[in-house]
Amino acid sequence: QERLAESGGGLVQAGGSLRPSCAASGHTFSSYAMGWFRQVPGKEREFVAAISWRVGTPWYADSAKGRFTISRDNAKNRGYLQMNSLKPEDTAIYYCAVTVIMGSTSSFDYADWGQGTQVTVSS
Repeated sequence: QERLAESGGGLVQAGGSLRPSCAASGHTFSSYAMGWFRQVPGKEREFVAAISWRVGTPWYADSAKGRFTISRDNAKNRGYLQMNSLKPEDTAIYYCAVTVIMGSTSSFDYADWGQGTQVTVSS
């Protein structure tokens, strides 16, 4: 079974950058897409970005386009979310998960969720 673990969150001022990563143990990502979601207390988990592992095709939420870049390192079996020009409204716990449904933005299509990494953007 896949085990996903996020790291690389933190506290940053508005306009700053962070690059959380998602590591997999067990099997490889090769047949999947890896996605990032975020969640704040009292709200539903929100899609941020995803990438097809084999081909590397990304897709993004409108809120992430132009500021966030998703990538993966096949050799390290690790994915990344480069977040630039961060805003206070980006504050959330960020989770990674996998899906076999390319193009999906629904959390119901994703599985093997990690524990999350906290991202806090101060104004």
